[in-house]
Amino acid sequence: MTEETRIEAIAAREILDSRGRPTVEADVLLAGGALGRASVPSGVSTGRHEAVELRDYGEVRFGGGGVRGAVRNVRQEIGPAVAGRDALDQGGLDAALVELDGTPAKERLGANALLAVSVATARAAAAARGLPPWRHLASGQPVLPLPMVNIISGGLHASGGLPFQDFLVVPVGAGRYSEALEIVYAVRSAAEVILAERGLSTLKADEGGFGPPLEHPEQALDLMDEATRRAGYRPGEEVAFAVDVAASHFAQEKSYELPHLGPLGAPELVRLLEDLTDRYPLVSIEDGLGEDDWEGWALLTHRLSARAQLIGDDLFTTDLARVERGIAEGVANAVLVKMNQIGTLTETIAVIERARSAGYATVVSARSGETEDPFIADLAVATGAGQIKIGSLAQSERLAKYNQLLRIEEELGPDAVFAGAGALGYAV
Repeated sequence: MTEETRIEAIAAREILDSRGRPTVEADVLLAGGALGRASVPSGVSTGRHEAVELRDYGEVRFGGGGVRGAVRNVRQEIGPAVAGRDALDQGGLDAALVELDGTPAKERLGANALLAVSVATARAAAAARGLPPWRHLASGQPVLPLPMVNIISGGLHASGGLPFQDFLVVPVGAGRYSEALEIVYAVRSAAEVILAERGLSTLKADEGGFGPPLEHPEQALDLMDEATRRAGYRPGEEVAFAVDVAASHFAQEKSYELPHLGPLGAPELVRLLEDLTDRYPLVSIEDGLGEDDWEGWALLTHRLSARAQLIGDDLFTTDLARVERGIAEGVANAVLVKMNQIGTLTETIAVIERARSAGYATVVSARSGETEDPFIADLAVATGAGQIKIGSLAQSERLAKYNQLLRIEEELGPDAVFAGAGALGYAV
């Protein structure tokens, strides 16, 4: 450790996320003067196995959703405990944070408190080295990710009535990241025009997608097909589709309760997803079954893994032990990566590395409640994750990440590597 990279002080505060709810922001100051700042997101569609986001439940302010307790933990316990550590030793710092909390789900200090310090330390270390975070973290070839972009929202992200949570486009025909954004912009703009022509709402949901009053998944996919063609692209060739089913949120003890379809068993839900894959250029399905329906997931994987990317989000919750179980049982073929599901940067990177070593695709993801912090863009490039899921091309908290990737593409210049369609977790 050099004197310049010694952690000298840590500060924290309560700020607001994209839904106007409190979240934690931390500053890490190094002895050499380098400063790192990070803020953490929050999800509304959360899995039962995620690390605990500590909130001030029981208080009146913010309806019990404040994070003063988590902020206090950073100031009074985490800061003093890690002061004097070398910011360049990210693994050692994160191990110390996990040990300091001492609980399986990080419920004592809060995963939000731990993650803010973990990422702020990485930023401070990068600043001390005179590097952007993606260069500081990169251990191999930096790769610009293929974006998976929300067009239509349902589930817990909107009130339009669609049971599935997200309907997304994947610009599989793009040769560069910047070209991918151009394609998505054209399709999203066409979708907005179509909705207006039909007298349907163009109001935005949590992640910037449109939340029109549709009832069936086919209606959303048909709309995206029409928007793709109107934008001048060929569905399945230049633009493919993805869905986030978020099945845990309509799962009952022994069935899946989908409006207008009645209760479905896991085999029936798998057949529904298989039918959608037959009828549309559907290349990615996230959380097609519930978070603890391992048997249903095995069936889905058996039926569709050769034809579509099957992403575990609530299933895996960026937890290495759950990912290891998925690998052992041959369940899913891709992992959604959300830092705040696990609580430290080192644990997040370990999940990405293990998933990829087992042949699983990885998708770095934002949350529905985001901040303007663009760190996940740096993370996706540094780790070569291959894919990123941020939300729609709307709202500053989403655009901050998309724009950061544009800056990185510019900095890499002709050496920029774009993951493209080959990043999808199946034989495209």
